[in-house]
Amino acid sequence: MTRRYELIVFDWDGTLMDSADTIVACIQAAAVDMGMPAPSDERARHVIGLGLHEALRYALPELEENRHDELANRYRHHYLSQDHELKLFVGAAELVRDLAANGYLLGVATGKSRAGLDRALAVSGLGDCFHASRCADECHSKPHPQMLEELMEEFGVSPGLTLMIGDTTHDLEMARNAGVGSLAVTYGAHDREFLATLTPLQCADSVAELANWLRQNA
Repeated sequence: MTRRYELIVFDWDGTLMDSADTIVACIQAAAVDMGMPAPSDERARHVIGLGLHEALRYALPELEENRHDELANRYRHHYLSQDHELKLFVGAAELVRDLAANGYLLGVATGKSRAGLDRALAVSGLGDCFHASRCADECHSKPHPQMLEELMEEFGVSPGLTLMIGDTTHDLEMARNAGVGSLAVTYGAHDREFLATLTPLQCADSVAELANWLRQNA
């Protein structure tokens, strides 16, 4: 079959790594540390995929601006105490390795910091599978298209030959803003009904379903 895509870009948290529940809990714990009411699960889940400061600003809109750095530090404290225990979704490592072995250019576009992604790549053992990555402390936060635009420019790949895979509306909006096709996974942070409003090519309910779609269509 003729290959439809040359560059496949993954989000990380909630797409490859089963970390959404942990992120929600850490946002809520950080809020309590600050003497604030913890945001609801729904509000905390909505911000997954954004850059840290953008995420926390949305999660706790009532917090004074001059306390945002303190809130970010409390979030990091909680997250870093357990991020080494987080696992990839079942089948995610095999999927990434198969795509790399079959010659696809692979990228990551994430709301994580560079230090956080490098740590996650090392713990997961997938660092050598990805050809490039962009993080929220290097680019504009999603849904701005900068991460995808820079990855496409780096490899000289057009939007029509690029595919974005993510679990949030922020991922899908970024893809749309960059003129790139998208796949949604429904097992991460955002519900299917919200993902479907961004008209992704497919909503996959599991890594196995995602892998099957890629085999048949990528």
